Amino acid sequence: MPFDDVKAPLLDIQENIARAKKFVKGVSFETFCEEEMHLYACVRALEIISEASRKLPEELKERYPDIPWKQIAGSGKIFRHDYEDVQEQIVWETIHNALEDLKNAVRVELDK
Repeated sequence: MPFDDVKAPLLDIQENIARAKKFVKGVSFETFCEEEMHLYACVRALEIISEASRKLPEELKERYPDIPWKQIAGSGKIFRHDYEDVQEQIVWETIHNALEDLKNAVRVELDK
């Protein structure tokens, strides 16, 4: 797959990780739960990350076996179809604890 075909989803992932982190910056978990715009904005960013991850070639994913690619791709289905099961705590923890490795892998790939 030519790099230009891979670059767009990598940039989408990078941009939406930054957005998700921006949406929670300086926000307490209580505020995140009380003011629904935070959750909605973060879920949308995670949906885009999920969809973009599905566009990445397998050989790229194989270079980063510690990243849970199937879970990332599958999370979009949950956000879109099982939205009533989306829990604020999971979204919060994902943004605060689970995106750093993905962010680093994307940066490495874009720097090539």
